[in-house]
Amino acid sequence: MRAILLAAGFGTRLRPLTETVPKCLVPIKGKPLIQIWLERLSAAGIGPFLINTHHLSNRVETFFCSSPFQNQVTLIYEPKLRGTCGTLIDNLGFYEGTDGLLIHADNYCLADFSAFIQAHHQRPPECIMTMMTFRTDKPSSCGIVELDERGVVTGFHEKVTSPPGNLANGAVYILSFELLNEIARDLQDVNDFSIQLLGRLVGRIYSYETKEAFVDVGTPESYAVANSMARNIESVAFADSLRLV
Repeated sequence: MRAILLAAGFGTRLRPLTETVPKCLVPIKGKPLIQIWLERLSAAGIGPFLINTHHLSNRVETFFCSSPFQNQVTLIYEPKLRGTCGTLIDNLGFYEGTDGLLIHADNYCLADFSAFIQAHHQRPPECIMTMMTFRTDKPSSCGIVELDERGVVTGFHEKVTSPPGNLANGAVYILSFELLNEIARDLQDVNDFSIQLLGRLVGRIYSYETKEAFVDVGTPESYAVANSMARNIESVAFADSLRLV
């Protein structure tokens, strides 16, 4: 299954770090964020990948020149940012007529992607997309979703003061080829995936909740949380390895 990773943003909330480092390359315990994505996606059999660039694009290109994923990645430079759905529309052909992933790659995400794909294959028949969700302790800063008893999305609450719950949209999606065809045919006017498109698809989106680490690496505070989480996970893994010796 192919994946488009959206990675062209300025990362303004992470300045001054992102004045010299593109957001997709900020290190989580010494490893660039985009590398973490590619390692975990590849381990689940996902690829090849298309990644859009804009801010400090030369740094991203240099990184991939020596990356083990260089032959699996196509970089698309956008002189002017196209918007999350604009990038998708420009590159619909990348999916080659099959289901594929669309990922906002500015999160630290340790989800089980094999389980995510399995959930997509088992979605209700009327659903043409599967959305990854996670529980947040800051629901007013996220897009909160409401579900029916089958896990189908029935409503969105985008960054409102008192949302009805804490189940957040992770901005990681599996798009069916039916949806991709619908976008190509009827939705060429859409620029923003979350704001303009998702609302049109209420009742047709299946949800998959990850219980694993999921952090929006968007502010210095959340960036610190992601690094702390990565250190704790590594410490636990090291302790477990010692017990097996």
